[in-house]
Amino acid sequence: MNYELKKLMKLEVLGKFASPFTIRPLLCFLLLFLTASITFAQQDTACMPVREFTAGQLSFHENERLTIVATYKWGIINTDVGEATMMLTKEKFRDTTYFYARAYAKTYRFYDNFFMVRDVYEARFLSSNLRPLYFHRNISEGGYTIKNTYVFNNADYTIRASVQRKTGAAKDTVLPGKSCTFDFVSLFYNSRNLDFDHFQKDQIIPISFAVDEELFHIYYRYIGKEEKKISGLGTFKCIKIAAKPVAGEVFDGKNEISIWISDDKNHIPLLIETPVIVGKVSARLSKYANLKHPLSSKVQ
Repeated sequence: MNYELKKLMKLEVLGKFASPFTIRPLLCFLLLFLTASITFAQQDTACMPVREFTAGQLSFHENERLTIVATYKWGIINTDVGEATMMLTKEKFRDTTYFYARAYAKTYRFYDNFFMVRDVYEARFLSSNLRPLYFHRNISEGGYTIKNTYVFNNADYTIRASVQRKTGAAKDTVLPGKSCTFDFVSLFYNSRNLDFDHFQKDQIIPISFAVDEELFHIYYRYIGKEEKKISGLGTFKCIKIAAKPVAGEVFDGKNEISIWISDDKNHIPLLIETPVIVGKVSARLSKYANLKHPLSSKVQ
C-alpha cells in the first residue's frame, strides 16, 4: 500500500475529512455533507417561504432510489471511501399523506478497519408542501455516536427535539423553527423543487435547518448552467449552485461547496465537491432508479 495512504489512515483523516455521507444532503444539499460536520455561513435574510405543490409539480415521486458515492482526494490519492443510498415511499395516516424517506450511509469494507461509518436517517414530510413532520438520525462514526429525533409542529413551527450522545441520557428541548426550517432529509427533497429558472446569477437562496439542539440559517448561491461530466454516468446539462461554509476543523472558510444538479425536471444532485483543509471531498451520483421524469439532461 502507498506510504502516504497508510499515513493518511493512521491520522484518521479519511474518517475526519471524508466519511461517506458527505451528502449533507443534502442535498444534500446537505445530505451529502452530514458526517463532515458542516456549518454554513449564517444569513440574516428571511428564509424562502414554503409553497404548496400538486403531485404533478414535484420533481420526484414514491419509489425513487438514489445511490451516492463519496470520494476523497489528496495528492496522488483518489479513492472512493463509502456510499449513501436514499429511498422514498409514500404513506397515508388518517387524512394526512406524506413521504417517508430513508437514507443509509456506510464506509466500504476496507475502510471499516480504520473508520467505520454506519448512519441511518429517516424523515416524514408532507406531500402537499414538503414541510417536515418527523426526523430521526442514528449516527455511528468511529467512536462517535449520536441520535436525533425531531417532531415538527406545523402550527407554530416549533420542533420538539431529543438528542442523545453516546450512552448518555437523551436531552429534550424545544427549538423555535420557521416555516422554512427543515431537517437534513426533507431539506434535500425540498431543495430539488426550487424554481431555478427564475434565479439571477449570484442570487442568494436562504434556507433554515435543525441539527442536534441548534438551528442554522444557510444559503445557496445560484451560479448558472453548464455541462459537467460525472464519472461513471456521462455528461449532463447542469444547474450549478454553491454554499459557503465557515472556517473550522474541516473547512478553511475560503472555498465554497459546489453543487451540480441535473437541468431537467428531476433536479437530481449529480455532484458535490469542495476542498477541505487536507485534500478535497466529493460525492457523485452513481445509481438511480424509478425517477419521476426522463433524465433529459444527459447529453452523452
